[in-house]
Amino acid sequence: MAFQAYLQKVIREGDLTVRLPGGREFTLGDGSGPPVAVRIVTPRWLARIAANPSMGLGEAYMEGGLVLESGAIHDLADLIGRNAKHRPLRRASALWRWWLDRRLMANARRAARRNVAHHYDLSVDLYRRFLDPDMQYSCAYFPHPGASLEEAQAAKKRHLAAKLLLQPGQKVLDIGCGWGGLALSLARAAQVEVDGITLSTEQLATAKARAEAAGLAGRARFSLTDYRDVRGRYDRIVSVGMFEHVGRPNYQVYFDQMAKLLKDDGVAVLHSIGRADGPAFTQPWIARYIFPGGYIPSLSEVLPCVERAGLMVTDIEILRLHYAETLKAWRERFAAHRAEIAALYDERFCRMWEFYLALSEIAFRYRGHFVFQMQLAKKVDAAPITRDYIAEAEAEISAARAMRQVA
Repeated sequence: MAFQAYLQKVIREGDLTVRLPGGREFTLGDGSGPPVAVRIVTPRWLARIAANPSMGLGEAYMEGGLVLESGAIHDLADLIGRNAKHRPLRRASALWRWWLDRRLMANARRAARRNVAHHYDLSVDLYRRFLDPDMQYSCAYFPHPGASLEEAQAAKKRHLAAKLLLQPGQKVLDIGCGWGGLALSLARAAQVEVDGITLSTEQLATAKARAEAAGLAGRARFSLTDYRDVRGRYDRIVSVGMFEHVGRPNYQVYFDQMAKLLKDDGVAVLHSIGRADGPAFTQPWIARYIFPGGYIPSLSEVLPCVERAGLMVTDIEILRLHYAETLKAWRERFAAHRAEIAALYDERFCRMWEFYLALSEIAFRYRGHFVFQMQLAKKVDAAPITRDYIAEAEAEISAARAMRQVA
């Protein structure tokens, strides 16, 4: 009864029917939107969900303790997201954040490699099933309504390249290079040399193979290297979708290292997920099953570290719903190839990833998540004083068709 009373207080929009063990059921919401019906299969699962919804709901769906009898998991996630504003706002206490920093987000070298392996050393065949052909596993940039995922990921690369102000012959560091798509595109399009670093052995092997196949191995080099261990000086530094794995205790180390590696007239661009509601904590189910050691920062946590490192913020752009649309495209492609993914792994894995993709999408639609692109420099005149150059550079890159997939 307490569980039902809580849901009736929180679920005010939508059309949700909950069927409990023993056959009792109740309906929640105002009847709007697609109907969703869920069945909780045992009293044990009911108790787990009621005691800790943030963890129990995902575990129940993953293990078969929660069955969708009407609608799909993304319909349920969307309904929950639309009602998030009715839930009481929780703030992480200083003591709780301290414990998370020390135990879950320290991300020392060994822990960082282990955490990366948990997610990124899965089979590349999995990622090929739902990503674009260039294997871009970060927020795309949708330049117009109806843009395809392929168009949006190419636009993202153009957008980043424009902000980097690349010149032929420059030396570029790509921190968290993934499967090499951005580094290869920059090396080919801008005639620069790129050092891409990753902690994933699967990503490294794929990136090296792609560079060889494209004839770019001499200008796009990849290594299994922690960002803290990089040496040398770079004209440009770019980092896309990696900062979320740094961990709050390491923010100062990260930006100090960036300042050390960046030449005095250099430019860096950081592309990361952020949160609009201030410092908080990682969703527990995501932290356990998807991204151990991950943390989404607020800008208030990032900017003091940038300043202390002696770097200047020369531009910040907030991409709001772009990641929601990216995740929607991934979710739909995952569903289209679900049988193949189940053959690679199993049904439990598919349920886990369905929940992950759905939960992540609603975070950007309803829970204040966004992506920020932060341009950094040491000199006040390292970048033009108006933003016109970004659109102009993008138009030139687009006309040259220079951000197509490489190998």
